[in-house]
Amino acid sequence: MNRVRSAPPYVVSDRVAELHGSLDVVDLHADSLLWGRDLLIRGDRGHVDVPRLIEGRVALQAFAACPKVPRHINLDRNEDRSDEVLLLGLASGWPVSALTSLVARTLLFASRLERFAARSAGRLTIVRTAADLGAHLERRSADPTRTAGLLTIEGATALEGDVANLERFDDAGFRMLGLAHFTDNAFAGSAHGITKGGLTGRGRELVVEMERRSILVDVAHASPTSVDDVLSIARRPVVASHTGVRGIADNIRNLTDEQLRGIAATGGLVGIGFWPTACGGEDAGSIARSIAYAVDVAGVQHVALGSDFDGAVPVPFDVSGIALLTEALLDARLTAEAVRMVMGGNALRLLARTLPGPDSAI
Repeated sequence: MNRVRSAPPYVVSDRVAELHGSLDVVDLHADSLLWGRDLLIRGDRGHVDVPRLIEGRVALQAFAACPKVPRHINLDRNEDRSDEVLLLGLASGWPVSALTSLVARTLLFASRLERFAARSAGRLTIVRTAADLGAHLERRSADPTRTAGLLTIEGATALEGDVANLERFDDAGFRMLGLAHFTDNAFAGSAHGITKGGLTGRGRELVVEMERRSILVDVAHASPTSVDDVLSIARRPVVASHTGVRGIADNIRNLTDEQLRGIAATGGLVGIGFWPTACGGEDAGSIARSIAYAVDVAGVQHVALGSDFDGAVPVPFDVSGIALLTEALLDARLTAEAVRMVMGGNALRLLARTLPGPDSAI
């Protein structure tokens, strides 16, 4: 389900390899925790594991907990009556708690990443605070055979309708939460739901509480009305972790120019996706064109990567080949400094000022 258009090894020019080797790459969305692979072992399927992250020069990978997905998902209209993740859990032998509770299921994904980090002999660190991020980058500057993970949640369905459950996710180290996934929920409408409504009263309460807890609000998959509602009340940076732009690929999943500018106005980030519905094509050049478009509209400091690796989508390369995107961005006439910002610098700067610090205790 997680195909690549071309298999490794991936080859770039010496000039590109030199620039890419100096980067701290950050990707804002991958679903690699979902599938049960041992992410400490280099795989020959899927898109992400720790060895391939290190080979791709990825300093930080956001790992999403995806608690529920309806059957026969599509871009236009999905009912919340089925649960494909439950079927995966049954087949994988998950504990009963994770089969019966979306909160417990979400926490199961966090525990998976924790176990990988504990077994990694320092190759994988989990970043939960600004201090964690600074320490990781300092260690990585001396030893590039290190990477880190950031815990995120794909869909406020995980909260089971109760804002109070956010405290459990905060305590577990989740630092970004998407308001909707493929179905409408108690907090927000989905771009792919039935009603596609905006933020509910509980949704507005959730946004306020997320900001209070220094948890980034993610509008990827949210309905257009929900995105606009969030932008109207946000007091901290808003992120679209993995998305596209309608100026390149015109569908309801992607952001309008006005929404791109609105996210930029919050100081936030737009993570451009690598799959065809997001970027409008099947190669690295298509991703680069969408990035260049977002840079022109939102400003270079507000654009980042949001691959959707291991999200049951086809992409041009696995994470070990992400230098192909560096090459494509240079071919799209972005400067080396702009490439450095988009490939990771913008995301690191945002996280350094939004992750919890000594002055953000609640």
